Amino acid sequence: MIAIIDYDAGNLKSVEKALLSLGQECVVTREAKEILQADKVILPGVGAFGDAMAQLKKYELHKVICEVAEKETPFLGICLGLQLLFEGSEESSGVEGLGILKGRILRIPDKEGLKIPHIGWNSLDLQNDGRLFGGLPSQPYVYFVHSYYLEAAEESIVKATTEYSAHIHASVEQGNVFACQFHPEKSSTVGLQILKNFAAL
Repeated sequence: MIAIIDYDAGNLKSVEKALLSLGQECVVTREAKEILQADKVILPGVGAFGDAMAQLKKYELHKVICEVAEKETPFLGICLGLQLLFEGSEESSGVEGLGILKGRILRIPDKEGLKIPHIGWNSLDLQNDGRLFGGLPSQPYVYFVHSYYLEAAEESIVKATTEYSAHIHASVEQGNVFACQFHPEKSSTVGLQILKNFAAL
């Protein structure tokens, strides 16, 4: 069973639909017991960093997520879900993130000819043998929607990067914790393979 954490931050249905299409059993929930009993856990999300942290705290899900990480249950953060795993974001100064991973969330710098938010398909440069990317070509295309990006503190946890006005750490992996800035559930067959790889961990 894969638990998809519901904290009113949108984008749950498309993740659920993608998992169901792969034949995975999943539940959309904010019940601590269900999340802690799940074989795997996904934290999706779209929206603002500060609002999302407030929602996680409202439902006491920040504690549950840290417990999941400590239990070594495979955990996947998607888009805003990636950003929340880190210590904080320029988007919401003074708001502490979950702090499970080390790094900074920065605003994508303005650059002539590039629109922000970054919306669309970009190729990934894979590195450090990410377990999510098994069976994929070396520069797979995935779908992004974001205005802020990750600069991880340790290069060793970075499994995929992309270029869009900055060198973006697009996917990370540390122990049982995985995260993607892009949306695998909206990334066609490549994204489904990534979700399939996560489900098979």
